[in-house]
Amino acid sequence: MSVLPARADAVVIGGGVIGTSAAYHLAAAGVDTVLLERGILGGGSSAHTAGMVRTYFPDDPDAGQRAVRSLNAYQDFARDTATPLALKQLGLLVLLTDEQQLAEFEAGCPAQRAAGVRVGLISAREAAERNPLIDERAVLAAAWSAEAYHVDGLDIVRGYAAAARNHGARLFTHTPVTRIDDDNTVHTPRGSVTADTVVCAAGSWSGEVASMASVDLPMRPRTIEMLFTDVPPSPHRELPMTMHAASGLRIRTWKDRILLGMGMPQAGETRDAWLGRVAGRLGTLFPALDGIGLHRAWTGDFDPSPGNSPFIGAHPTRRFLYAAGFTGAGLCQAPAAGEKLRDLLIAK
Repeated sequence: MSVLPARADAVVIGGGVIGTSAAYHLAAAGVDTVLLERGILGGGSSAHTAGMVRTYFPDDPDAGQRAVRSLNAYQDFARDTATPLALKQLGLLVLLTDEQQLAEFEAGCPAQRAAGVRVGLISAREAAERNPLIDERAVLAAAWSAEAYHVDGLDIVRGYAAAARNHGARLFTHTPVTRIDDDNTVHTPRGSVTADTVVCAAGSWSGEVASMASVDLPMRPRTIEMLFTDVPPSPHRELPMTMHAASGLRIRTWKDRILLGMGMPQAGETRDAWLGRVAGRLGTLFPALDGIGLHRAWTGDFDPSPGNSPFIGAHPTRRFLYAAGFTGAGLCQAPAAGEKLRDLLIAK
């Protein structure tokens, strides 16, 4: 078993897609970097997403800007990390079902375009041509972005981890952080390491980690459940990721079935009642799936922040950086987040 070093320039806490991106970008910049992961690399939120990277975030052009930069990095991933990524373009449809959503889309377009996001408005008929499951009578129009790809998030984690090691970073798994002292000594069951800078990239546990350093990240982790349908009665081609703006329902093909998500039960709502609500929305928007069986695919903890905009920054009085609150969209923004953390550390 490897022994923790006594000191490091940076100790990154968290071995998901954000943490391994941070470790890679720091180590590649010549920063002596140690990464601590409480379980296995990529064992948290990075392993429990729908496996999509996209650039269009309807209410958050800042996230879109990070996602555009990140997509460019993924397209150069093999060159930078020696690990090829199997990016498969599917596209993204966001279904708009009332005039207010349409007005909000049009009002937000200038900021999206300024961020480098390529998105446009298409008719309900054009949306149904891209996804034949859609009932165009239930849809007013749709936002269409071709820049949405399927990718295995664990490939990103493994690629960044290997590249970080190649640049000298030391990565420790099964090493939970138990305490952080005022001098940035990070304690674990395997020993302690004192960091010039602590970098918190612990996903759903970031609030807990930050509190050990007396830093407030106002996050309340929540669990999201993804569902599989039964095998549909009629075969279908591979579909774009399709989201309903009002309810958050999103679907995409997954081998011979449909993968979907729509949050979790609300306070006081039973799982059966939630499944009924999901099924009702599914049948309204996609009549061919009306009444189809729904089954748990997987569950995972996610790291929402107030307003669903991530925290990426530096504490004003101590050498503590953080990148958290990506609400399941960490895959889309990890390269840009890692670059930002590197730049913040160097600036300090």
